[in-house]
Amino acid sequence: MPARPLSALIEHARRHSPFYAEVYRDVPEGAADLTQLPIVDQDAFWAANAWPDNRLLTGPLTDAGIYSSGGTTGAPKFSPWTRSEHADSVTAFGAGLARSGLKPGQRVANLFSAGELYGGFLYIEHALHNAPVENVRLPVACHAPDDYVADLIGVFGVHVLAGPPMKLAKVAQAVIERGRPAETVELLLFAGDLLFDDLRPQLAKAFPAASISSLGYASNDAGLIGAPVPGQDVRVHEAFADRTVVELIDEVTGEPITEPGVPGRVIVTNLFRTLMPIIRYPVGDLAEWVDADCRAFRLVGRTSEGARVETVAMSTEAIREVLAAADPERAMSGMQMVQRRWDGKDGLILRLATVAEPQDELTRRLIDAVYAARPAYPQSVADGLIHPLSIEWVRPSDLMLHPRTGKVLRVVDERLQ
Repeated sequence: MPARPLSALIEHARRHSPFYAEVYRDVPEGAADLTQLPIVDQDAFWAANAWPDNRLLTGPLTDAGIYSSGGTTGAPKFSPWTRSEHADSVTAFGAGLARSGLKPGQRVANLFSAGELYGGFLYIEHALHNAPVENVRLPVACHAPDDYVADLIGVFGVHVLAGPPMKLAKVAQAVIERGRPAETVELLLFAGDLLFDDLRPQLAKAFPAASISSLGYASNDAGLIGAPVPGQDVRVHEAFADRTVVELIDEVTGEPITEPGVPGRVIVTNLFRTLMPIIRYPVGDLAEWVDADCRAFRLVGRTSEGARVETVAMSTEAIREVLAAADPERAMSGMQMVQRRWDGKDGLILRLATVAEPQDELTRRLIDAVYAARPAYPQSVADGLIHPLSIEWVRPSDLMLHPRTGKVLRVVDERLQ
């Protein structure tokens, strides 16, 4: 489906979607500049996308497929695509696979999640079918046991593993425990979550010949967002030409960011999706421009995610950086915040994954580093308001995952259980 001019897309949404008609009530007729439009309020957007009384869609569901989001938090979001919209999206995403390093004839194991309307596995399978290079597809899916995947790598001489970062890490653990690296694997493609540096030593040990690349940047709710940019920094992407427009918006002022290195909210507009228009939609991530032309952007974290222990805010991304800096031996290969309440006070447990045998000295050093970075935490402990911070070391496979997507739950709140 060809991209629509922005002005035509806006008018289509205004005329055919009751939700956008209300949102654009005060927008001038003929508006053709994104900055003339309000940024979508996600809560209102998904409230309008209710069933059966839908106020968001621009037409009836007569020839469409429906995916459901399965993010780390929140209720599922149902996202319909027409046949032509889906075909255009997976074709564009498939073209990005060559930029990610896919080579002709490589055998690719698809380890993404399938079923229950989740789109990861199907989307990547369609993208592989539409990639501009020949490839052999092994539709494994995320629920397959890690030992099974390790066996499959040997049987088929798998060249490429494509999956969410923690599934790749769990397969790597299964390979490592066999005592022999998987030499045939040449490329690890990830999507659905950021791949942090603390996973790299484990992946390198299991797959010493493999490079690592992003599959691309997309989501079930927002759809197509950004194509991977070849290079060492796997967090860098750029908008799909003639298909998406990516803006970075200051979280405080709401103004567009045009200076490299300044983090802002990722806002996406899809130029060809018309059944469920995506116009100035907040993706939920933070990014920064890496070039003066504001074309390539680096993902730097989530807009708002973390734990709050009494009044102490604990950003997952910030605490992960603190731990990584205090762990030069890279014993930690994953992190999860667990909030609990006992004896009338809140407490926070940092559940850290490792394949090594952690030492008490490292545990103490990591806690001290977090306290130094968040002095309000030990002060609240001293004031008797919260429990001291603690660390629980586990195997990577013991981190709690979303039951359908395989994503690590960054925050597990057990206080209401």
